[in-house]
Amino acid sequence: MKCDDRIVNEILELKKRRNAVILAHNYQIGEVQDIADFVGDSLRLSQQAAATNADVIVFCGVHFMAETASILSPTKTVLLPDPNAGCPMADMVTADKLRKFKQEHPGMPVVCYVNSSADVKAESDYCCTSANAVKVVETIDADEIIFVPDQHLGHYASTKSSKKIILWNGFCPTHRRITPDALMKQKDLHPNAKVVVHPECLEEVIKLSDAVASTEGILRYARETDAEEFIIGTEVGILHRLNKENPGKKFYPAFERAICPNMKKITLEKVLWSLQDLSHVVSVPEETAKRAKLAIDRMIAIV
Repeated sequence: MKCDDRIVNEILELKKRRNAVILAHNYQIGEVQDIADFVGDSLRLSQQAAATNADVIVFCGVHFMAETASILSPTKTVLLPDPNAGCPMADMVTADKLRKFKQEHPGMPVVCYVNSSADVKAESDYCCTSANAVKVVETIDADEIIFVPDQHLGHYASTKSSKKIILWNGFCPTHRRITPDALMKQKDLHPNAKVVVHPECLEEVIKLSDAVASTEGILRYARETDAEEFIIGTEVGILHRLNKENPGKKFYPAFERAICPNMKKITLEKVLWSLQDLSHVVSVPEETAKRAKLAIDRMIAIV
């Protein structure tokens, strides 16, 4: 038996003993995706875990995702196998900075991307995902809206809305690495391929695409579109699931070095250790969780 097989068997045995559920984001390494009970985008994973009777949630993702799981499942133990798996974009806005910004724009509602800390969600009026940002912005009864932290998703939403959106100066470093030049090289190499990109990408990249979608939207687009070749403009980890679910189709990264180092920190060994030691626990203070959940619930009521 190979070492990985032994680790997988130990994980499955411990998962049963702990009454645990394992979640993996679409950007995780392939072997971690393969041992997960659910694979998907961050909010949906938290919702799926909340609907189970599990006592323990092992979230293979980054810190803000584990926080969201804790907010939606306050009675469950939420574990992040690597405590250093963070999100640079989420770190670009803090609750203190947002409070100051709100004072400079009094009365203006705040929409925060789910890729943000619990503290920031608690200071926001609405949460949103990359899939529903446009709908959330359009539904809010206000002509001007503050959008944090991703300026690219916020700008994309503004192109689909008549609202004035005040953008925070945040971004995803991994999606920023996907440049128009890199995408054009792939288009030259694969002229028949459909191009689908994430809205965290640069505006210039979005303009070169055939479709713009969240991670789950990208998976759906690949599944439902008749094309046989696709250029994918997001973190390369999603290619594992795309290839797995669409064996007759070919997928190329818009930029092969669009890799999030934080998303690659979690390994099978770390999942095992997390289950063995019940580490590392991520929890959100009750008052913060209550206020953050209000922003999430307002989003859910819209979509």
